[in-house]
Amino acid sequence: MLLIGNGYLVSRDEKQPFLQDGCVAIEKDTIMAIGPTAHLKTQHPSATFIDAKKGLIMPGLINTHNHIYSAFARGASLGGPPPRNFLDILEHTWWKLDRHLTLEDTRYSAYWTYLDCIKNGVTTIFDHHASYGEITDSLFAISDVANELGLRTCLCYEVSDRDGQDKMKRAVKENEAFIKASQNHPMQKGLMGLHASFTLSDATLDYCRSHLPKGSGYHIHVAEGIEDVYDSLKKYGKRVLHRLFDQDILGPHTIAGHCIHITPDEMDLLKETDTVVVHNPESNMGNAVGAPPVLELFKRGILIGLGTDGYTNDLFESLKVANILQKHHTCNPAVAWEEIPTMLFEYNPKIVSRFFTKSVGVLKPGYAADVIVADYIPQTPLNTHTLNGHLLFGLNGRFVTTTIANGKVLMKDRQILIADEERLMAKSRQLAQALWNRV
Repeated sequence: MLLIGNGYLVSRDEKQPFLQDGCVAIEKDTIMAIGPTAHLKTQHPSATFIDAKKGLIMPGLINTHNHIYSAFARGASLGGPPPRNFLDILEHTWWKLDRHLTLEDTRYSAYWTYLDCIKNGVTTIFDHHASYGEITDSLFAISDVANELGLRTCLCYEVSDRDGQDKMKRAVKENEAFIKASQNHPMQKGLMGLHASFTLSDATLDYCRSHLPKGSGYHIHVAEGIEDVYDSLKKYGKRVLHRLFDQDILGPHTIAGHCIHITPDEMDLLKETDTVVVHNPESNMGNAVGAPPVLELFKRGILIGLGTDGYTNDLFESLKVANILQKHHTCNPAVAWEEIPTMLFEYNPKIVSRFFTKSVGVLKPGYAADVIVADYIPQTPLNTHTLNGHLLFGLNGRFVTTTIANGKVLMKDRQILIADEERLMAKSRQLAQALWNRV
């Protein structure tokens, strides 16, 4: 038995959302009880106790769209002219990088990303991978690292026509193999990854569909740049989501990342098909592609989560940026107070429930034992009504001191317990430099 107590407990359970001096009781991989610290310590006197030291005790965070393969881009100068648009960014940065990634590069990109997630209190990660330098077994390399470090993850490989038909088919095969291999894995799942409409022909989508294992779905970028829309209109005479609907790509097990340049009737398609949308605020701003209609999607009852697109692993940072982006975009300071926290703390767990058996995102008996502790001493009253204001304005990922995933303590008092971080990062730096030299 493991107890985490002596802190402000934020359960995200409507029946018991907040305890001033709360405690979580964990047995193996499952939450058994929550309650006052003294009460649970009395009930379980022999349990191991982690002292939250008056900080916040919360469910582990969830990132519903990430890019592990981007890890080695930090600090890189890959040459070429300054980007003028989104396509330039893809061609001169991301596609140039992923064409040179080896399996070892992918493995160590996963080490860094997952360790950074642990440091930021993220215990579940949906990743969208690309490594056209070495495709086969790339998802399994990431999977091995996730297994080693103890995180929950949903993986896919980015199918695209951009490097020819042979590599496209190898990418589909990698997805198919991993989806089948992870079907009975309690902590891992697979999807058919698709890049975006403008790099996928109808024939390729047919090929993906014919190789999709039963019960699985897709993870695709949708109308991230306006170029995606123009391409679809020019080639197929329809907008992106209409094309994907006609190709039977949309549905409750499909994640549509970004959805920036979409129309009301495309929103109707998302709603009717129950397709998941994921917003990635920092990435959208950094790539200068625009702001998606997040508030309208939310208003229409579309399940929309929050991701980072590889820009950061700090979901508290994304919470802040998503909030102010919608205020800036709508020129209305009154918006996004409710919607953005709901996306992170309520809708992201709902997205996880579509792919994994065990429920996450709530400190409640029977749920997965994903728990984090943040070193935060409030300067104003902290309660159910003020909580989201404290999270929005008071925290970032580095406030997290302890991270527990599926009942396993991965970090305690800011010390990584499940890996030799210094050794892994030294090797990572060597591989990154070698990659930059090749590029």
